[in-house]
Amino acid sequence: MAQRSVFVLPALPSRIPSASIPFFACELKAVTPYKRGFFCGDPSITYPYEPKEAIPDVLLIAGGIAITGVTIALGECYRVRYRGVYSRAFVRNCYVSCLYKELGSFLFGCCVGQSLTNMAKLSVGRLRPNFLFVCNITYASINCTQGSYVSHAPCRQAEEKMVDEARKSFFSGHASFAMYTMLYLAFYLQARFSWRGARLLRPLIQFLLLMIAIYTGLSRISDYRHHPTDVLTGFIQGGLTAYWVAFYISSMFK
Repeated sequence: MAQRSVFVLPALPSRIPSASIPFFACELKAVTPYKRGFFCGDPSITYPYEPKEAIPDVLLIAGGIAITGVTIALGECYRVRYRGVYSRAFVRNCYVSCLYKELGSFLFGCCVGQSLTNMAKLSVGRLRPNFLFVCNITYASINCTQGSYVSHAPCRQAEEKMVDEARKSFFSGHASFAMYTMLYLAFYLQARFSWRGARLLRPLIQFLLLMIAIYTGLSRISDYRHHPTDVLTGFIQGGLTAYWVAFYISSMFK
């Protein structure tokens, strides 16, 4: 069997911390969201607060990284063991070099995608559908005129963290992250899964992965965490990031 060479971009993992800076700056509350006002009587921000989420953050992150990461790890180990892939990079161990590159590309995309998401959340400051409930006010309690613009909401919520979170509707991080991880895995299967014994197995798995991503995004609407346009934008951003990383950074299609 002819051996195949694999090259490693040594600089890629070093870019991951840089790509993560905006994400961690947002998560550590170094930057607060833009204080956007609202129009009196706007029904889109009057939904109740549901404490229980269909897809919690921990499940989203652990599931997305674990499913895609483990699949990539198994796939690269299989290629080295049975497909004759060898390394021509400074890392001579084939297993390490393949995992270094493919997992590094995937994690780099995760950092870029989530950094873009958090930057949008903080700079736009769109109010979530449950904003008034979280803020513990009503249109009647603030005595505003129907259709007038309220630039400052006199929130009665004691927990400032909850109010800040209620200002981060655009765009959906769940939709973005789920679409990125699942679509990236679908691209990986397209590039690496070449078994001809089951022609429908690969497209079936890819379809199920996309359904998981879509369900995750739609659940944010039913949880009153995001508006439909937030979820749609998250899908687009996650999909574009997955395409960019898979075809222009990773070597899976090269």
